[in-house]
Amino acid sequence: MSFPTTELRAAEFPQRLVEIPQPPKVLNYRGILPPADLPLITIIGARQYTTYGKQVVDHLVDGLAGYQVGIISGLALGIDSLAHEAALRNHLYTLSIPGSGLEDDVLYPARHKQLAKRILEADGGLLSEFASTFRATKWSFIQRNRLMAGLSHATLVIEATEQSGTLATARMCVDYNRELCVVPGNIFSNNSAGPHLFMKLGATPITTADDLVDLFGLERVAGGRQAKPADRQDLSPAQLGILNLLTTPLDTDALIRASKLPPQEANALLMQMEFQGLIASENGVYRAIV
Repeated sequence: MSFPTTELRAAEFPQRLVEIPQPPKVLNYRGILPPADLPLITIIGARQYTTYGKQVVDHLVDGLAGYQVGIISGLALGIDSLAHEAALRNHLYTLSIPGSGLEDDVLYPARHKQLAKRILEADGGLLSEFASTFRATKWSFIQRNRLMAGLSHATLVIEATEQSGTLATARMCVDYNRELCVVPGNIFSNNSAGPHLFMKLGATPITTADDLVDLFGLERVAGGRQAKPADRQDLSPAQLGILNLLTTPLDTDALIRASKLPPQEANALLMQMEFQGLIASENGVYRAIV
């Protein structure tokens, strides 16, 4: 299936981009642009993310499943690509704004060409103000950041150091009078410095998907997928016990010890619950989904 590049003139721009200082003169896109009435959240963060950062992306975006909301990010390594992947997994609209042109041979980073293809196949979109054959440069990422901040209703920062380019997008978000949200992190982690800085300056802290739902008054899509894969009242006492232990993520050994179940029985239970979508694991660390 082909996804040709289409050019937009200023009169056809999404209204939110027309409002920003120095709006683009021309936009190119592939796939489908977001509907005008769709709430959009830009998710950005560290390229060198931690296990906690990935857990946060999964936890928040999984919790938005079934809601009328779209996810914008930059196709970059790290939190950006995790945000796109989580949106695809949860059947949410997602728009990528790379720092390059949109032709396959220049799309940056090259390793995410397949991700871009899956975004297009899922009725998402790619957007750029650069010529189709433009190759990314250092300055092009800063330039494209204003599109990410301007097009969305809010920007959510998940992990960023004090020197991160992510913070430039966050500042643009504030300058454009958009909502800036941050996820609190480990006070001993360099990746928490950026979010904590903006939280001190008044950014809205986000710890659950419900925070985003309430902040933007998000509505469920008719017949949409439920955010929670199961109702707790349908779970067994052993399953409830595991979920009650996972109020914070735990590594496998700590979780099995805390469960007080025989190791073989505990491992079988964890495998079953992960298959059912009740819990998820990453590098041996479990977290609850429901």
